[in-house]
Amino acid sequence: MIGILFQWVPFGLASLGVGVLLAQLVALESWPRARASACALPPMSVLKPLCGLEPWLYEGLRSFFCQDYPAYQLVFGVREATDPAVALVRRLQAEFPEREVVLVVDPRLIGANAKVSNLANMMPHVRYNILVLADADIHVGGDYLKALAGPVQEPGVGIVTCLYRGRPVATLWARLGALFIQDWFVPQVLLAHALGSSDFAFGATIALRREVLEAMGGFEAIASHLADDYELGARSRALGLRTVLSAYLVETTVNEARFRDLIGHQLRWLRTIRVINPWGYAFSVVTFGLPLAAGAALWARQDAVSVLAFLALLLRLMLHFRACKRLRTRFRAGLVPLADALLCGLWGLGFLGQGVRWRGQALVVRADGSIKANRE
Repeated sequence: MIGILFQWVPFGLASLGVGVLLAQLVALESWPRARASACALPPMSVLKPLCGLEPWLYEGLRSFFCQDYPAYQLVFGVREATDPAVALVRRLQAEFPEREVVLVVDPRLIGANAKVSNLANMMPHVRYNILVLADADIHVGGDYLKALAGPVQEPGVGIVTCLYRGRPVATLWARLGALFIQDWFVPQVLLAHALGSSDFAFGATIALRREVLEAMGGFEAIASHLADDYELGARSRALGLRTVLSAYLVETTVNEARFRDLIGHQLRWLRTIRVINPWGYAFSVVTFGLPLAAGAALWARQDAVSVLAFLALLLRLMLHFRACKRLRTRFRAGLVPLADALLCGLWGLGFLGQGVRWRGQALVVRADGSIKANRE
């Protein structure tokens, strides 16, 4: 009996994994394309917390200066006047003198999350009622604000968020990181969304009204949470408001220069998810269809399992191909098996401990998603 169980459990998991791959492919194909809609275009304030230089930071910040939108304010925040990002903001102010720009320099910390403290320090300088929060490394098109204007004004909407694709620097590790986003993260979100879930919000973009933020308790309420974007979404939904996943796609810089950078980044993300949503994290094993099927084939060595592994490989490559088309990225099929095996292994490591590293700090993620310094 035990021998049969050990034989069929891997086959069952692999079968579920193949089913998930097929469902993700359908969800990806069903994702609507972004379309312009006629709506009022009220003024907005865009909040950009900055910390140091990253590749293409100037180009990314410049994309926010080039919005085809009638009236908006750009609010940038740094903790120190010596931050090298300040020079880029000043350069862009000179390049676009017509833009309404505020640069806030304030070292005040209100919690363990320095980015959220930065956002809180920027709020006294925010002029408009509609807020758009976007991480420093985000690149957008000129129609970005127009795409957010409609849904953020709808009754009952708490926040509007956007999916993103990776823009990797020229290293293998960055390309793998971008592949994780494109082929694992995006299809997983789209499948959850297709099944009716809205338990997400992404720092790539969060648009909301000022009164919604205040009803959540402001940035002060999430100042010690590592996954501040997720927490904003959760608090918005707790108010009975909807989260809208925009069809608009933005781009994020993927800057893993070394293997340990990639490992540290992914483990921080995976362990945070596991602490916040342990059951969801555990069941996400079925999203690794190709590694599960390959493992089952090696374990059972039966024709039926080999056919299943071949089907998993076929579906996985189809998913990669369609994701490249939909997200407008480069086709890197040769990296797919390596990316899947590595991410599956990191998923397993995500169960071991609650320690993460973020911006040079050793932190522990508590069960409620808050963080504290790791003194060990």
